[in-house]
Amino acid sequence: MPDDYRTLNRANWDERAPAHAASPDYSVDRFVADPQFISRVVRFDLPRLGDISGLRTVHLQCHIGTDTISLARLGARVTGLDFSSASLAEGRRLAERTGDPVDFVEAEVYDAPEVLGRERFDLVYTGIGALCWLPSVRRWGQVVAELLRPGGRLFIREGHPMLWALDDLRTDDLLLVDYPYFEREEPLVWEESGTYVETAAVFTQSVTHQWNHGMGEIVTALLDAGMELTALTEHDSVPWQALPRRMEQLADKEWRIKDRPWRVAHSYTLQAVRRDR
Repeated sequence: MPDDYRTLNRANWDERAPAHAASPDYSVDRFVADPQFISRVVRFDLPRLGDISGLRTVHLQCHIGTDTISLARLGARVTGLDFSSASLAEGRRLAERTGDPVDFVEAEVYDAPEVLGRERFDLVYTGIGALCWLPSVRRWGQVVAELLRPGGRLFIREGHPMLWALDDLRTDDLLLVDYPYFEREEPLVWEESGTYVETAAVFTQSVTHQWNHGMGEIVTALLDAGMELTALTEHDSVPWQALPRRMEQLADKEWRIKDRPWRVAHSYTLQAVRRDR
């Protein structure tokens, strides 16, 4: 595995963070104008998330903090963690504008227990498009378990590993499995000059390294780390247009394959609780 994956990926996120904050897709102006506004990603899972008032919460890989602030607006005491200084700068700027009490910490996910403290949190939250940047899901599972107090909960919504494995460049209705479903030591090396939100920005940091992780690998990583699976729901939609030209946007702004969407899970929500050791 190349040693420079962190450097490459961080440069990519650092360059895109200001453009993401300025894009209408992240709704930064809505957060400032409406103190009750929460992100579409968090809103989608409100029935499953439940009451989080007062919970000590860490949002891993928080990016520019819109989901982080949404959790704070639901009453949680939130710390957002990310390795991109530019992303955290946007998050802090937004929190200052809105007045929401959120702490942002710069660190790698794998270093989170050392940086934030072990058994400190009631809730670990991870959102869409996070796990693919990590080479080892087993190490991630250990991090989650170490951050949580006994009885603490993990809540994650992610793109489904089956969706990540599909060829996203086709223009017909065939769903072709072309990329790894299971975790591999070698990364998928992507070179993309664009990004996933509406923006006119031009980027130069275009190379990233990513990994897929199968559902069994994700669940097993958590079980082996001392977590107990409490919920797993697969969804037929995702919050972004994962397969361009082959998806339609729904009333709740989620995206779904137009032709027979029941053929493949698009995303999932997983919850697990740390057992008392």
